[in-house]
Amino acid sequence: MQKVDTAHSDTVEASWDSFCDELKAAGRTIQRPEAPDTLLDRTEGWRLLSRYTRLGLQMMLEFADPDFPVFYAASDDTIKVFLPNPDNIYCNASIAGDREYRIRGQRGSVAYLSFGTKANRYAVDGTMASTGELEAADMEIAPDGSFELVLSRQPQPGNWLPMAEDSSMVIVRQTFLDRATETPAQLGIERIGAPPAPAPLSGAALSGGLARASAFVQGTARLVADWAQMVAQRPNELAAEPYAAAAMRVGGDPKICYYHGFWRLAPDEALVIDSEVPDCPYWNFQLANYWLESLDTVHRQVSVNQRGARYNADGSVTLVIAAEDRGVGNFIDTDGHRSGGMLLRWVGAKNHPVPRCRVVKLDTLAAPTSVAPSG
Repeated sequence: MQKVDTAHSDTVEASWDSFCDELKAAGRTIQRPEAPDTLLDRTEGWRLLSRYTRLGLQMMLEFADPDFPVFYAASDDTIKVFLPNPDNIYCNASIAGDREYRIRGQRGSVAYLSFGTKANRYAVDGTMASTGELEAADMEIAPDGSFELVLSRQPQPGNWLPMAEDSSMVIVRQTFLDRATETPAQLGIERIGAPPAPAPLSGAALSGGLARASAFVQGTARLVADWAQMVAQRPNELAAEPYAAAAMRVGGDPKICYYHGFWRLAPDEALVIDSEVPDCPYWNFQLANYWLESLDTVHRQVSVNQRGARYNADGSVTLVIAAEDRGVGNFIDTDGHRSGGMLLRWVGAKNHPVPRCRVVKLDTLAAPTSVAPSG
């Protein structure tokens, strides 16, 4: 029988105790005095921590080995970090800046496919700086849709995604105009020159992974709470500034112009948003709860993109955010909430029109002249 290393066993046990204590401490973010104290908002806050815990363990422990990267879902219908786009499939993998990687895949037919390397410091200082970006439109794709992409610090021939010394994550965004008719990309990633097999799990790897996971939960929860508090100071408006630089620091795509905002409405009120639409391959608008989680995209109309939007006669769009649909404009359902985050994206736009927002009583709404959804 193998003898138990008591000293190291005690260290691992202590790391588990510390992990649990840190998760408990993360609850103080949900109890901030400026956060809404309704039962729904608080309940979603506690659920947020459970979701971040699940993601943190995947990111920092389960799929954390940069020698054997695996694509996993950092955002989906149940894990929603910082206003993820409901039209997207997000894939993440752990990498290290002193190594090189290869992604092989099939392009599929999604409207927008992009790759980015990031310095993921959500667990440290709440940032995720870009260290390299590449869009599929700028890549060499074979006639059968296949491609290879090399990730490295040194430039490479063909498709190349830059890395930096502190690169620790690659993020893939697949954006759909219509999930029912478009085919997602198929992707795989490997380290170039990887060892033949992973080493057995060590106590140090477990302890470090647990510590980073709990730090991710605390840091990410604090980040979204800070952001919500900031945008809530200017309710019922959408603006690119002063949020543009901050959006890039937390992992934004440089080809996307983000208009952030915070909505707050009484039950008999609606937020009406009017905007010209720029020349761009994709745009969308979405609502979120206070914790910047996308609302229920499966059962509710909480977002709209250019494929599903109804346009006014002059080509502009009118969005109506309310608790009930009065048949006016593009209805966006508040899903039982009284307040939360919101986001408008122009992707690859040649100009960036500023949306106009106004709060009105539901009973005063008048239907604009509109046309069918754009193809």
